[in-house]
Amino acid sequence: MLWSPGDDGRDVRELQARLRQIAWIFHGPTGTYDDLTAEAVRGFQAKRGLPETGVTDTVTWQRLLAMTREPGRWELYLMGGQPADPPDPRCMTGRVMCISKSSRTLRWMIDGRTVSTMPVRFGSEYTPTREGVFRVYWKSRHHVSTLYDSPMPYAMFFSGGQAVHYSSDFAARGYAGASHGCVNVRDEDAIARLYEQVRDGDKVVVHW
Repeated sequence: MLWSPGDDGRDVRELQARLRQIAWIFHGPTGTYDDLTAEAVRGFQAKRGLPETGVTDTVTWQRLLAMTREPGRWELYLMGGQPADPPDPRCMTGRVMCISKSSRTLRWMIDGRTVSTMPVRFGSEYTPTREGVFRVYWKSRHHVSTLYDSPMPYAMFFSGGQAVHYSSDFAARGYAGASHGCVNVRDEDAIARLYEQVRDGDKVVVHW
């Protein structure tokens, strides 16, 4: 046995972060092995034909490691305040950037499975981010906005001039600022991975 209900610490936080990557948990990581964590572990075990104990043993942990990636600092420590909503029904088929305005999160989903989740911010009330279903129509790795003369690295355009892109301002100031309508990502490593995976034509769903 590695971890069980009542345990806490960084290892439990990593367990929760990895469970969250594959959509068995939608809260935290909190670092505490609570009832929701035990329930998620039981579900993960059941899906893979393992004994449904809710306790993380070596076999369960090895299976989880094989299906997930090393969580970064954001996933381990800074997502706890903003749990991702359950995915919008329009996100459950195909390749989708599923973007929730209510939880301020972007889920990258393929065929209903969450591949990664990251915090995002949106446009101000004067330049709001459009809601609806769109398609990625252009990717620009080193983009600079001609309208605002500001860098938009890893830009993935989905509606007019609105794109998902990395924002150094978001990384520095957090939610104290806002975009001009784009979907800002503050974790550069996360969006670099996302940019590599997303293709032209992939769906973008922006919803409450």
